[in-house]
Amino acid sequence: MELQDNKPVVLITGCSQGGIGHALALEFASKGCHVVATARSKRSMKDLEHDSGFFLHELDVVSDESVKNCVKNVVAKFGRIDVLVNNAGVPCIGPLVELPLSEIELGFNTNVYGPVRMVQAVFPHMASKKKGKIVNVGSASAYLPAPWNGVYVANKCALHSLTDTLRLELGHFGIEVVNVVPGAITSNIGKSCISSYNQRPEWKLYKPFEEIIQERAYFYRTLKRIPAEVFAKDMVAAVMKKNPPAWFSSGPYSTLMAILYHMPVFVQDFIVKKTLKC
Repeated sequence: MELQDNKPVVLITGCSQGGIGHALALEFASKGCHVVATARSKRSMKDLEHDSGFFLHELDVVSDESVKNCVKNVVAKFGRIDVLVNNAGVPCIGPLVELPLSEIELGFNTNVYGPVRMVQAVFPHMASKKKGKIVNVGSASAYLPAPWNGVYVANKCALHSLTDTLRLELGHFGIEVVNVVPGAITSNIGKSCISSYNQRPEWKLYKPFEEIIQERAYFYRTLKRIPAEVFAKDMVAAVMKKNPPAWFSSGPYSTLMAILYHMPVFVQDFIVKKTLKC
């Protein structure tokens, strides 16, 4: 049965405590929304457990069954989904030619196919009501090639492109699509990069580069970042506008990366090589 109040129902992926999704859940809730906070494990969101403003649901975006089950339960409880925020993501650090294909596949399955699964699952419900908002969280890192981080950058490049396509295709159904491009934000991605790298295979021909590659795994921690709560406040304000922007970018380095994107390739390569010592 559909809710009788006018509070938006917001479904967010990747809401583990300490991350951007968690901060977004808190911010949407502070604006009076019904928030469906999801993660692979409810335990990672346990601080939200006893707050009536949240509906917690386990969700693994790489699983068709998990996605369909989550959306079905949300629609059954609230009667609608007004805003979908695709935030869940995983890093993948290492030289492309020596990374196991299974790790590369996991990156694309989570960061690219995951959002597509979610969009395909919520689309019929939004289309039937001729309204809705879909928000895909990309990354400013997609603006430049990144040695040792090629899979993640490729994932976000693909997501940006797919988001632009969705904006054009879904407009016919009254669905607005926003591409969010964060700069350096305090989140779990830094820990995930280190954890992922520590489970790496033994490099072969890239063994002499091991120290440099390891530095890339820890690179995120060295950046000047803004708190996820600050980013969430600005992003939610933009998304909740009557006419939200097609692209929303915020955080340190987001503007700089956008500028570098328009530089000649040889300038980009020079800057990246100097910065990442590759």
